[in-house]
Amino acid sequence: MKANEIMTSDVKVIRPDSSVKDAARQMRQLDVGALPVCDGDRLVGMLTDRDIAIRAVAEGRNPDTTMTRDCMSSGIFYCFEDDDLDRAEQIMKDHQVRRLPVISREKRLVGILAIGDLAIKTGETTKVGETIQEISEVLA
Repeated sequence: MKANEIMTSDVKVIRPDSSVKDAARQMRQLDVGALPVCDGDRLVGMLTDRDIAIRAVAEGRNPDTTMTRDCMSSGIFYCFEDDDLDRAEQIMKDHQVRRLPVISREKRLVGILAIGDLAIKTGETTKVGETIQEISEVLA
């Protein structure tokens, strides 16, 4: 099975020059914990609710004037839409991420693959459970 067979393809994104407040509102409205940050059609980062809490709120930054680019995680881990799920799952394990942007070979964002997608859509509960365990392990 390939990543594009189970990914969420209707992905909402945020621009790097959007405010953290706008990003948080969009997360609330969409009921998501992460947004891809795109400059045009180019993926430049990921912004999570944790990024907002740690890099904006905890530092006392103004959510109206702090830009998404100032809080996002720029080290992006991703898979290609035609990658096997085993490869995508290994990337999640290696980098301890629960959401993986899926890009085309032209490097355009085409979807998001979440650990929940693997759990629900593959039926491989034991394997996905092991992946969740590895993602959640505390690294020494």
